[in-house]
Amino acid sequence: MKNKPSIYIGSIFVLLVIFFVGGGPFYILYEGQQAVITQFGDPIGNAVVDAGLHFKLPFIQKTNYFEKRILEWDGYPTQIPTKDKKYIWVDTTARWRINDPLRFFQSVYDERGAQARLDDIVDSAVRDAVTGQNLIELVRSSNRLVDELEDGTHEQEFIEEGALDKISFGREKIRLEIVQRARVLAPQYGIELIDVRIKRVDYVEEVRVKVYERMIAERKRAAEEYRSEGRGIRADIEGRTEKELKQVLSEAYKEAQTIKGKADAEATKIYAEAYNKDPDFYTFLKTLETYQHTVDAHTTLILSTDAEYFRYLKSSQP
Repeated sequence: MKNKPSIYIGSIFVLLVIFFVGGGPFYILYEGQQAVITQFGDPIGNAVVDAGLHFKLPFIQKTNYFEKRILEWDGYPTQIPTKDKKYIWVDTTARWRINDPLRFFQSVYDERGAQARLDDIVDSAVRDAVTGQNLIELVRSSNRLVDELEDGTHEQEFIEEGALDKISFGREKIRLEIVQRARVLAPQYGIELIDVRIKRVDYVEEVRVKVYERMIAERKRAAEEYRSEGRGIRADIEGRTEKELKQVLSEAYKEAQTIKGKADAEATKIYAEAYNKDPDFYTFLKTLETYQHTVDAHTTLILSTDAEYFRYLKSSQP
């Protein structure tokens, strides 16, 4: 009987151990996680955001884990009319994270609820931004091509016809407007909206044909401008090449004639010096050359015996 108190104490101790161990009084919070502790479904205290080993009351308290990392939201394509009454399909995606776990738990409970809430927030922001702008604002992000064409001399008529309209906002500014609109509503759900992107803009059939025609016209006009610039550059290069070629040929011809003149002068000098040594031989040689060019088998000469032309013919006889 004296051992009964110790038995009771031991039994109570064992029950407490079983209670604490079986009820899971400890929980581990990993990096990239945050948690909200609830007691009978109601949040208790502030959110737990520090990684490590934490304590909670077993059985009566529950740990609700949430991501710290950036999460993805991917919406469904939505058909929206633009300001100029053209219907398009807009497909968007967003990145977000939970920055207030307690408010997040109280307002949307879990990520599935947050995804549904983001459907409303982002879609409404996209619809408001798109319906307030013309279609061309969603197609282009800058006026680069228009500015380049306006610098030309034959492009103003093409621009005035409406094939190239100037934009005031552009796709990037519209995207930033969507982000700003959506960020106003997201914090009330404990959500921080990081970014929203337009993945794809597609057109209903009748709009698609007009847009493709516009795009083709723009590209053809730009291509023709580049071809024209290329032809001008080619003509300039060819002109400079021809000029340089003529200059080189002229200098080469001049140098060749100079060399030839010097050679002829040197040859004449040598011939003169050689012939001056024996004038009779020079006369004889030139006379033979004259015979060679003037007399052949079909030539008949009538000469007097005292003619200079006949002198060597006469002296050559035995």
